[in-house]
Amino acid sequence: MVHYDPKQWLNVFYYVIKWSGFRQIMKIILGIGIFNFLLTWYFLDLHHYRIESTSVAHSLLGIVLGLFLVFRTNTAYDRWWEGRKLWGALVNETRNLALKINAIFDDQIKKVYLRDLITAYVFAMKEHLRFGVLYEELHYLPKSDLDRIKDVDHKPNYLSGRIYEEVNSAYKNGEISGEQLFLLDKEIKAFTDIIGACERIKNTPIPFSYSVYIKMFILVYVVTLPFAFMSDFLYASVPITMVVSYILISIEVIGEEIEDPFGRDQNDLPTDELSEKILRNLREIIPQKETKEQESILN
Repeated sequence: MVHYDPKQWLNVFYYVIKWSGFRQIMKIILGIGIFNFLLTWYFLDLHHYRIESTSVAHSLLGIVLGLFLVFRTNTAYDRWWEGRKLWGALVNETRNLALKINAIFDDQIKKVYLRDLITAYVFAMKEHLRFGVLYEELHYLPKSDLDRIKDVDHKPNYLSGRIYEEVNSAYKNGEISGEQLFLLDKEIKAFTDIIGACERIKNTPIPFSYSVYIKMFILVYVVTLPFAFMSDFLYASVPITMVVSYILISIEVIGEEIEDPFGRDQNDLPTDELSEKILRNLREIIPQKETKEQESILN
């Protein structure tokens, strides 16, 4: 995610050029500019034929296209913002669970182990929503857990199950009461609810027909745009068409980028930073006690 100062105006062109979709868009824009130049040369210079302006028709179509783009942008942003709210809820739930574990359990070793399971769940969830778990981020877990994680398909589910097993074992052994078990269950259950909602966003893209239609509409509009300008602006219609095309196409590309907010694009959610933040918070709530007994268990 790009960090920027919204009050700075002069840096806006720098951010536009650095945007990951800029090069992708510019290839299309340059193609449209060349096409516009050739059309202008063919009709005005080669055949001296002045085409009647289609600006009225393009104005009417532009209104319809604008409505489509507004709906497209709002839909994509809703998905992005819902993802951010879910990760904000995850931050709160992990803190609440760690605070309760720290207050309820007496065994420091078990508290540290549960803390590491919660942290591992967050990092596993982050990569589960991308391409797969990065095992080097889970190096603090016991080898038995790491070996088991490699054999399961849904890594966060396994880690959530391990948290349940440890808490239930503490209840059976009389370390915590039934009321305390109920208090811990609320936050653990929230983990599954949060990742389920994130998976819904991840696995439910914009309908294919709608995505294809809006792209086709934009391309037809910008390709025919030279006919609206060349009679009045001659060769000046080339940069005008390129600017209009850039605005329309960039809105669609931004929508594509933020509709799946869990990746590594510049406009995606800062899930790496949020995961690191959770790790620091949990280690502050449940500090590691440097004892040989703990090191032998955790390593």
